Amino acid sequence: MAVDYDALSKTIAALTEGEDDAVALMATVACELHHSDDRFDWTGFYRVVDTELLKIGPYQGGHGCLQIPFSRGVCGAAARTGEAQLVADVEAFPGHIACASSTRSELVIPVWNAGGQVIAVLDIDSDQPDAFTLEDQRQLTAILQQVFGRL
Repeated sequence: MAVDYDALSKTIAALTEGEDDAVALMATVACELHHSDDRFDWTGFYRVVDTELLKIGPYQGGHGCLQIPFSRGVCGAAARTGEAQLVADVEAFPGHIACASSTRSELVIPVWNAGGQVIAVLDIDSDQPDAFTLEDQRQLTAILQQVFGRL
């Protein structure tokens, strides 16, 4: 099933209206995203908890890595550069961290707060190669801005 981003955006907006707790927001967004598309094998957040360090946050799917330094992996690259990482083949990404052996492609998007700080990254893994598009990146970035840009 292909994700209906218009409906998904409206659902997430309704579910998160008035909430200002970042973890509660992340839990809700991870759940809604994960169940919106069959490509999404692991969907979750890694929170910025210290200088150059991410720790696992709310997610859906199998176990994830507990912590990721900014210097390693796709999630670290997104946090370090502030830029989305659209990876068609994780095996070809230098320094990829294999939290799950089933992951073939990945989309990681920085989560910005109202103050312009990266507070987390959204990590979506797929067991399919080349599963994500620039349109996915654009739509998901807009949803993240809608939810977390007010914090």
